[in-house]
Amino acid sequence: MTQPYGVRDVEKLLRLPRSTIRALVVAGFVSPARGARGAWQFSFQDLIVLRTAQALADANVPARRITKAVRELRRHLPDAMPLSGLRIGAVADRVVVREGTARWQAETGQYLLEFEGDPAQGSLSVIERARAAVSREDAHAWFEKALKLEGRDAAGAAQAYRRAMIADPKFVDARINLGRLLHETKQMPQAERVYRDAIKACGEDPVLLFNLGALYDDLDRAPEAVRAYEAAVHRDPAMADGHFNLSLLYEKLARPKDALRHMARYRALTSARSK
Repeated sequence: MTQPYGVRDVEKLLRLPRSTIRALVVAGFVSPARGARGAWQFSFQDLIVLRTAQALADANVPARRITKAVRELRRHLPDAMPLSGLRIGAVADRVVVREGTARWQAETGQYLLEFEGDPAQGSLSVIERARAAVSREDAHAWFEKALKLEGRDAAGAAQAYRRAMIADPKFVDARINLGRLLHETKQMPQAERVYRDAIKACGEDPVLLFNLGALYDDLDRAPEAVRAYEAAVHRDPAMADGHFNLSLLYEKLARPKDALRHMARYRALTSARSK
């Protein structure tokens, strides 16, 4: 039996933020033991389950299927990293675990990941293998289909964007367009979820942050809108629309100096473009 891992160990080994670890524990994917002063203590199995659950969630696998997958996965995992190595990958719609030359399956969704490394040596990582070129082509094909459907079939366009995201989880343009489409069709909670998930999957893209700010603006959630817009212009100082919207928001919030500062920046940017 290996030595238990604390939260700091999990953060280091899996490169997961503490908030994500806590969310996965609260969701019931793992049930760590309690050590001194009630601190969580994770087993080797917990590490594998945590990272598998997060990777499947990032791939938009439904929570019910993730729960079933990790439950079955836990039943068969060894207590420690075997000398022969451990790899987890997807074949069709099943997860296949390879331990040396042996193979066994656990129920899950279609997502390819591999674990490698040894916690005893301070490393345990997940490699998200690039899908075949045909998968990337599929993602762009679904994206183009969605663009054509917009304006006449919003539901069909949304579904096509989701298919593009499944084919390529890092396809930020598909996520941006889906969030915008949901916003335009007044599906505000769904739009917010799409933008939040997109930021987690693709990073703090300025357009994602701007769109999130616009959503909060329409929902009269001014403080959140300000934070999102400020993050957007911080990452792209030349985003004129971000400065303009911030100026209007700060004026509503009775912060005239901030309003004037962003309006001046907006005018400087638009003036430079017109020359």
